[in-house]
Amino acid sequence: MSQSPNRIIGAVFGAVYLLVGVAGFFVTSGVAFAGTEGKALIIFDVNPLHNIIHLLIGGALLLAATRSVPASKAVNTTVGAVYLLVGVVGLFLVGSGANIIALNGADNVLHFASAILLLGVGLGADKAARTTTATARA
Repeated sequence: MSQSPNRIIGAVFGAVYLLVGVAGFFVTSGVAFAGTEGKALIIFDVNPLHNIIHLLIGGALLLAATRSVPASKAVNTTVGAVYLLVGVVGLFLVGSGANIIALNGADNVLHFASAILLLGVGLGADKAARTTTATARA
């Protein structure tokens, strides 16, 4: 695996989100699959649906990081954009009946931070590698 910023951040975030998804199942026994109430995993509220989402996001990031730089850029950018949207929507969901993944304020902060990092790397890094490759082909 090349030392691309996109592949590194994708692998790190992917591994962390996978671990959080697995750890979440240890604390959410007896919690409804989806609902406004969850159990605390450190300071973040989670429920089984939230855990599954973490597993899917983590798997996508890690898989893309092991594939290629373009795949990792695409997934980092996509997940970053989705997390930005979830962060914004989450501001309105906390405390409402539509909050089916048990979001809380700490989740929103984490989603915004993840969005900034993933979008920043996805959109800004590895441009030199792409330009160099294109120049080498010419």
